[in-house]
Amino acid sequence: MTVADYINQPVNDERRFSFEVLPPLKGNGTEALFHTIDKLVPFNPAFINITTHHSEYVYHELENGQFERQRIRRRPGTIAIASAIKQRYDIPVEPHVICSGTTIEQIEYELLDLQFLGIRNLMLLRGDKAKEDSRFTPTRGGHAHTTDLIRQVVRFNEGYFADGTPIKHPGPKFDFGVACYPEKHEEAPNLERDMEYLKQKQDLGAQYAVTQLFYDNEKYFQFVEKARQMGITIPIIPGIKPMAKLSQLTVVPKTFHCDIPEALAKEIVKCKTDEQATQLGIEWTTQQCRELYAHGVHNIHFYTVSAVDSVAEVARRLL
Repeated sequence: MTVADYINQPVNDERRFSFEVLPPLKGNGTEALFHTIDKLVPFNPAFINITTHHSEYVYHELENGQFERQRIRRRPGTIAIASAIKQRYDIPVEPHVICSGTTIEQIEYELLDLQFLGIRNLMLLRGDKAKEDSRFTPTRGGHAHTTDLIRQVVRFNEGYFADGTPIKHPGPKFDFGVACYPEKHEEAPNLERDMEYLKQKQDLGAQYAVTQLFYDNEKYFQFVEKARQMGITIPIIPGIKPMAKLSQLTVVPKTFHCDIPEALAKEIVKCKTDEQATQLGIEWTTQQCRELYAHGVHNIHFYTVSAVDSVAEVARRLL
């Protein structure tokens, strides 16, 4: 069963969840990653999402005093990690495939590798801009938009390489989801325009969407209602991340471009330690998820970075 099949299958009052993990930093092994997954596997996750990160530039000083710019990847191995998780846990995996920092040809090889490994679920994203850039700049020979990436994957599913050459023996087709933003993407001029872009993704073939993290359920409910009015019918899975540190009161809005509700902000400023903030995050997230489930949401996606133990505790309380 693919992730899309699982999300779309009829359910009664079942509560389900999935979660996202990061590949290890370059030079590190998989022990810490598997330890993270081990904490959440007992709660029967529907699937595990694996991020990918574009390469970035670093500058090395040469003997003559000049600087040489080199491109490196700090978190390689998304495809290998996805395969390792699939084999170790027998849980569906959903690796990110992104436009940022890669070419159309390289994406094609990624699709072939994933197909060879029996991985059929993808999360298609544009990816963030490089740290050194003020705005997103597509790689030469790459895609500028998620919609372009979707077209490539759809064409691959239809049995054609990017250059139009027929694939002699096409394999199983990929299912794929996309991202969406209840508080709009940071580069979108307004929410309406951003949602039109989500509609384009659906019309091109996206089978479900997962939201950027949010802390105010009303914004999610309003987003879904507006989406349905616009003809967006695919499942929209809420993405949730528990607060885990005092610093996240300012870091999270800046990094993820989401608002912290005043009720939550008031409680965070009362906390004196990260431990208190973590406990508050668990309580808030538990209540937030209960409300989502009560409103008919059956699938919740958790972002686990710096919050694995919190997510495990929330899952223990809810599932």
